[in-house]
Amino acid sequence: MSKTSENSKADKVGSALKQLRQDNALCTETVLFHIDNQGQWFYQNEPLPTKFARLFSSILQRIDAEHFLITPVEKLKVSVESVPLIIVDYQALESGSFKLVTGLDTYFNIEGVSAFTIEEDGVFVELSNGLAAKLGRACYYRFVEEYVLE
Repeated sequence: MSKTSENSKADKVGSALKQLRQDNALCTETVLFHIDNQGQWFYQNEPLPTKFARLFSSILQRIDAEHFLITPVEKLKVSVESVPLIIVDYQALESGSFKLVTGLDTYFNIEGVSAFTIEEDGVFVELSNGLAAKLGRACYYRFVEEYVLE
């Protein structure tokens, strides 16, 4: 695929995501989706296959401390025990920014090491759409060794 068609595809996706409206009415008050402390997704208390969790994570947003799946016409509440995403790998780039990989095999870029917050129960980072992520166990120890204990 050429760079031009990749950029065109990215522009179309970006345009579609901008159509997502936070003010849509809830489809139901019943919470159908749940994300546990390990970043595992459940639909009606049944494990959700990773490919669907990855898809739904692309429309997940945090609004006023609550999480929602938001489409152009629907909005569903999602219960989240801690954070919706677990970082399983990261790469420090030459620019000083970081490329993060989640347990769902989704990617995020953040500005630098200052974007990470160290708390008693882990290392966290704020992402797009108001979402937060936590470093998984292996990433946590690597991060502490590379950036905290220097």
